[in-house]
Amino acid sequence: MIAFVAGRVAAISADSVVVEVGGFGVQLYCAPTTIAKVRVGEKARLATSLVVREDSLTLYGFTDDDERTVFELLQTATGVGPRLAQAMLGVHPPAALRRAVASDDFAALCLVPGIGRKIAQRIVLELKEKLAGTSLADDVIVLPNGASASWRESVHGALLGLGYSTREADDAVASVASEADAMTANDENPDVALLLRSALRASSGARA
Repeated sequence: MIAFVAGRVAAISADSVVVEVGGFGVQLYCAPTTIAKVRVGEKARLATSLVVREDSLTLYGFTDDDERTVFELLQTATGVGPRLAQAMLGVHPPAALRRAVASDDFAALCLVPGIGRKIAQRIVLELKEKLAGTSLADDVIVLPNGASASWRESVHGALLGLGYSTREADDAVASVASEADAMTANDENPDVALLLRSALRASSGARA
């Protein structure tokens, strides 16, 4: 098992990070919230999970061991594969997922692209006891908070990484612009994690 990968970040795309290890470039598929924390040219250490298929070996990367644990547990639910499990972690941090499953919060789970009410109900039914037995992590999504202009790029890139089209991401970003402006008016840097959640709620309503 490859427990983690550490090295210089060589490249970043919408859904993956390439880390240089011993002269090789190792591609890790990551949630947008994880990708937002790394920078090309800087060192990174990501926990990993290897998914083996008949025709492929795919390595997924995570901010910490807790995210990896939840990622692997999510896949034990019927109908949840690695891509959907990663999308869930892109929308909700581990503690928020545990709380949603423990409290039967189907609406929160349905914020994830690809999850409808039936899948949400199945996840709750099959994972309530399993997730309750794992350690809690901080209930925080940490994304870079820079100047006012950068929040748009961060939220837009996160939505694209979650499978939204460019137009859907544009509309979702526009829907939270006033919220970001209010933060700036109060001499605060726009909270990218909060704006991402608001954009997901807005886009979920638009898709309904």
